[in-house]
Amino acid sequence: MTEPEIASSVTPIDIEDELRKSFLEYSMSVIVARALPDVRDGLKPVHRRILYAMSESGLTPNRAYKKSAWTVGEVIGKYHPHGDSAVYDTMVRMAQNWAMRAPLVDGHGNFGSVDGDSAAAMRYTESRLARPAMELLRDLEKETVDFGPNYDESLKEPLVLPARYPNLLVNGSAGIAVGMATNIPPHNLREVVDAACALIDDPEITLDGLMQHIHGPDFPTGGMIMGREGIVSAYETGRGSIKIRGKAHVEQTSTGRMRIIITEIPYTVNKSKLVSKIAELVREKKLPEISDLRDESDRKGMRVVVELKQTAIPQVVLNKLFKHTPLETGQGIIQLALVDGVPKELSLKQMLFHYVEHQKDVIVRRTRYDLRKAEERAHILEGYMIALDNIDEVIKIIRGSQDDAEAKARLIERFGLSEAQTDAILEMRLRRLTGLERSKIEDELAELRERIAWFKKVLADESLVLQIIKDEMCEIKEKYGDKRRTEISGTARDLDVEDLIAEEDMVVTITKAGYVKRLPVATYRQQRRGGKGISGVNLKDSDFVEQLFISSTHDYVLFFSTKGKVYRLKVHELPVGSRHARGTAVVNLLPFEQDERIAAAITTREFSADEHLLFATSHGMVKKTAIQAYDRSRRDGIIAINLRDGDELIAVRRVKEGQEVMMVSSQGKAIKWSETDARPMGRDTMGVRGMNVQDDDRVLGMEIAYPGSELFVVTERGYGKRTPVDQYPTQKRGGMGVKTIQVTEKKGRLAGMKIVMPGHELMLISEEGVVIRVRAEDISQLGRSTQGVKVMNVAGSDRVSAIARVSAKKKRPAAAEGQQALLEEAVDQVPGLTDREAEAEELVSEDFGEEE
Repeated sequence: MTEPEIASSVTPIDIEDELRKSFLEYSMSVIVARALPDVRDGLKPVHRRILYAMSESGLTPNRAYKKSAWTVGEVIGKYHPHGDSAVYDTMVRMAQNWAMRAPLVDGHGNFGSVDGDSAAAMRYTESRLARPAMELLRDLEKETVDFGPNYDESLKEPLVLPARYPNLLVNGSAGIAVGMATNIPPHNLREVVDAACALIDDPEITLDGLMQHIHGPDFPTGGMIMGREGIVSAYETGRGSIKIRGKAHVEQTSTGRMRIIITEIPYTVNKSKLVSKIAELVREKKLPEISDLRDESDRKGMRVVVELKQTAIPQVVLNKLFKHTPLETGQGIIQLALVDGVPKELSLKQMLFHYVEHQKDVIVRRTRYDLRKAEERAHILEGYMIALDNIDEVIKIIRGSQDDAEAKARLIERFGLSEAQTDAILEMRLRRLTGLERSKIEDELAELRERIAWFKKVLADESLVLQIIKDEMCEIKEKYGDKRRTEISGTARDLDVEDLIAEEDMVVTITKAGYVKRLPVATYRQQRRGGKGISGVNLKDSDFVEQLFISSTHDYVLFFSTKGKVYRLKVHELPVGSRHARGTAVVNLLPFEQDERIAAAITTREFSADEHLLFATSHGMVKKTAIQAYDRSRRDGIIAINLRDGDELIAVRRVKEGQEVMMVSSQGKAIKWSETDARPMGRDTMGVRGMNVQDDDRVLGMEIAYPGSELFVVTERGYGKRTPVDQYPTQKRGGMGVKTIQVTEKKGRLAGMKIVMPGHELMLISEEGVVIRVRAEDISQLGRSTQGVKVMNVAGSDRVSAIARVSAKKKRPAAAEGQQALLEEAVDQVPGLTDREAEAEELVSEDFGEEE
């Protein structure tokens, strides 16, 4: 070639234009032919080609498995001109029941695991179509979809599958194209079909209407979606973000230790990497509460065991696992799919709309195909009937003809038959001339005419087309649908594991020294049966159970401290302990100061504006505040009541409208006043004077004085008495009160007070740990200003330190099995106590009981 010839064959190209053009072509190729699913069948080209190739090869669910390598060869040889590993990896994922909500390939052999293990090589595994895949391919042979040439134009392949259920939503899709990506989560087949039917019934249905059927994504690995906001956003706009948590529960071992059992993990999370991450955090001392970690998963299900140390609080560890490991993970939703070959972000309604439109086209094309085939067959049968009606003449014409062509022409001329009918008559066997065969032809022709009429009716009425779509989808729903696996929490809460905790009643105990624990009521009763009570354990350290109450794991416990602060914990956040264990020191749970102690504990579920708490301090100040004011929390607590220097909070009681309050001082004074005298105040206030006490005096306690109840008081030296509250005049708050006992140097100051009923018993505890139990009825009932009687013998240096009120433990006669309820006797209790409070008093009563 000469230089002028070479110069004339060179075309000058601007590099910038060429790059722009080439990159655009590449981008469109990736977007349309590789990375994004079609909105109609929810499949990318490689998925569609795998399913079609397996179908063409006869690898149906009722046939034997075939080597995966053979299928991969068919796909890349006929339809998909790419690498074999890309095809095999796609086929493997279509067979994994933890990746697909409705697997489309039935794999035989090692197809990987949720731990991230790779599948065996394709020469070792076998596969065939799964049953749900047959519904995607159904009616493909009836010209329901368009076909196009394969890569070398030697074969035809479907451009979309009929997809008799909304596969895009059921199995979801994920892909990264150029400049765009899709991430559609899987859904429950039953819910998706119900939503599609609802859209057919009401084309104007709103998103709220659709979400009555589709509650949210339903992942094959289960888990829990935290909150609905991300779901609503995705369904409304095509984009959203959701937070998925694994499922875990707490078990107690035979040794009393607690363990966390993880049974479900978030979608796409690798279980082995999750376990490795937990182990790494333990090594880095970020999860020091974990003592051991095991993966006990098997073919029955997932089970990752996280053993905890004795002092660990399971819910706190769970919170850390959610925060620091993939046990809680976020997932973005991008509902991007191809609509008529163009990528579009779609709302939920749009996705269902395009699917229904595709199904309308499929049903119409299938009906046209069936109509054509039925009319062709009816035409042949009508020719048979003409021939049978004139069989003698037909035979005569055929016998008199020189060849087929002459016979065909003469039959057409004589009977007005078509060429197709004539060909069928000439090929008819003599057996068709029998009477029975004639009857079969007549019956078949009558049935075909009915079908033809039905097909024409369907083609003329769109409502019939829609009804067929609904009926066939519902049939698939009943055949392959299952229950939802992924739960959806109402709100997205950070570090709140309440949805993972079963609601059950717990016995919560708080000792005088500030040790706290909880134990299920059933376990508590079982452990107590036949035992001698916990007082023997605690009293070694001169400690005792000061408060015992029953509350749900979902309730709050408000801890009011002597410093006038309040701290809030959920019951499930309290440490679990055995009945014989003292519990965990409150300073390990809450940031108490060195000289700060628990003054009272109130349990509640609701923070109502109509319910009030009444506070009392040792200097006689009182304050009434709505419990609603304490519906907030901080790690270092919030102010419950403002205190003067030297004052401390001594009691907090629930108070109802119209009740009367009794306050008693250490100098033997008592005052009774109506709660209406204390107007409601805010949280950060000091309150008003409830009882006027001298500088050397202090308020011992405050109780609600129920009608018909009695005030029991006891001095430091063990002298006490009970006096009906009716004998105390109702005064205005702020007074000094009246004498409730004659205080003398010999008997000492008052040590405690309780409101009791005759059916109650009292536990008196001394500083040196001596405990006596006495029936309230056995204590003398005396007037207000009397000196009292000896209730407890106290050693010279000892002093009475506390009183506990318990329900009387009545002996019941033996009864036949099943008749015990008939012999139960009602024990009087303080009016206004709830069933839980009464039951708690009974538990205290038995705990302080003597060893039998």
